[in-house]
Amino acid sequence: MNGSLPSLSALKTQAKQLRVALEKRGETISHSQTLELIAQQQGYRDWNTLYAAVGNRPPALYLRPGDRVSGRYLGQRFNAEVLGVQSSVAACRTRLTLHFDQPVDVVSFDSFSAYRQRVTCTVNADGTTSEKTSDGEPQLVLTGL
Repeated sequence: MNGSLPSLSALKTQAKQLRVALEKRGETISHSQTLELIAQQQGYRDWNTLYAAVGNRPPALYLRPGDRVSGRYLGQRFNAEVLGVQSSVAACRTRLTLHFDQPVDVVSFDSFSAYRQRVTCTVNADGTTSEKTSDGEPQLVLTGL
């Protein structure tokens, strides 16, 4: 069975497209039959089993390269472009590479600065990292998702 299943709406769209394609070839099948075929393509016994597998997973954070995001990194606000995305459906975590519009100073000491403009982090489905700063806040928080 596939570890990175599409969403239910994507699976239903595939079924509709399959049904239309088959009808163009003169093969008439019901929508429920196309759902069963899609389930088998994904490695599941039937549509109900696939539906349960997809429906029971927590919502994934859906971002693509080129998307714009904003939030806080080490307590500082940022706007950034998403450069890379790797999702782990099983763990409901997404590894992101972000390019900040303006570099962020990652040091809070007054007489020293270290700026970062590109970071890679792993966020949960709620857009926060599991890793925390010394004051207990997530290192990165995406806002407005």
